[in-house]
Amino acid sequence: MTIANQTHVLNEDIQEAEVRLISETGEQLGVMSSAQALEVAYQRDMDLVLISPQAKPPVCRIMDYGKYRFEQAKKEKEARKNQRIIEVKEIRMSPGIGKNDFNTKLKNGLKFLQEGDRLKVTVRFRGREMAHTNIGEELLVKFAEQCTDFATLDKNPKLEGRNMSIFLSPKSPDRQANKK
Repeated sequence: MTIANQTHVLNEDIQEAEVRLISETGEQLGVMSSAQALEVAYQRDMDLVLISPQAKPPVCRIMDYGKYRFEQAKKEKEARKNQRIIEVKEIRMSPGIGKNDFNTKLKNGLKFLQEGDRLKVTVRFRGREMAHTNIGEELLVKFAEQCTDFATLDKNPKLEGRNMSIFLSPKSPDRQANKK
């Protein structure tokens, strides 16, 4: 029976002359030939698995390898389930944005931050607006100040080509609770 994603050397594939054998309970059974170790594993209806090939002599363990792989896959699946992938959401504005439009963008930005996503706020300059980048910088600073309860400023306003942007990261939920 072959097992997908096999990472260890098993049973007959072990080429070493002598190995140190460990039982399924963790008890050391001593140093013996790999043929003898394989015989012991077969008597117990288990697999012989090469655990540490660099050791002198190499270390083998008797275990139910199928059960071991199943438990490993289960742990990996559980770890993936508990991970939270942080996305970077972007909000774009222009330097001449109106007050109500700004408030709408702010409300959306706060919603993204409360969901745990990072936020990139960008001001786009077109044509002659490039001569007044200070307006865009003030807009971004104002946006960041409005978000201080929910976010921390990662990067100060930075002009890259025709865009000026800042990055905001959400504060941890326990720090937000202390503010209230």
